[in-house]
Amino acid sequence: MPHPTELVFLLEEESARALLEALLPRLISPLITPRFITFEGKQDLEKQLFHRLRGYRNPRARFLILRDQDSAPDCRTVKARLWGKCVEAGRADVSLVRIACRTLETFYLADLAAVELAMGQRGLQAQQAKKKFRAPDYLESPDHELRKLTRQAYQKVRDSRLLGTCLDLDNKRSVSFQNLVRGIKRLEGELLALP
Repeated sequence: MPHPTELVFLLEEESARALLEALLPRLISPLITPRFITFEGKQDLEKQLFHRLRGYRNPRARFLILRDQDSAPDCRTVKARLWGKCVEAGRADVSLVRIACRTLETFYLADLAAVELAMGQRGLQAQQAKKKFRAPDYLESPDHELRKLTRQAYQKVRDSRLLGTCLDLDNKRSVSFQNLVRGIKRLEGELLALP
């Protein structure tokens, strides 16, 4: 039996899975099967990544590793460390690493119209004109900002799932979100080109 064409996501946490499960139907071909390997935080991801990549036996799979930058001073250092594990596992040619600068909540703060719609809260979209929400990748604590903005209503997994259905895929306010979308599209192209 032939191997399925798979896009495998190796994720730091459950909220990333919730976001992608809702986002991917709008983003990739139904000919590609998404698979999710969710870890229990960034340390667990980094500890197990080599073995998970090395042990995956489907030659028709591509891999995308998604991790938050969190408090790391430089996302390039985090990305390089994860990329090194892809190289070590022999999967560099079929893998991409993407870092959410600082956290997934940055993606949401870049699209307050989607937050307003998904969470049923009024007046959030008007906040987009504020300087800190025009380029939220630079915020120190985006999850704190989102909770404050939504009057503590934001819940990571539930609202990530809701937001995945309505985030603007062409939104340019978060460079890290655009890098994620472009990375997914690139891997989709590679998978669809397989014989």
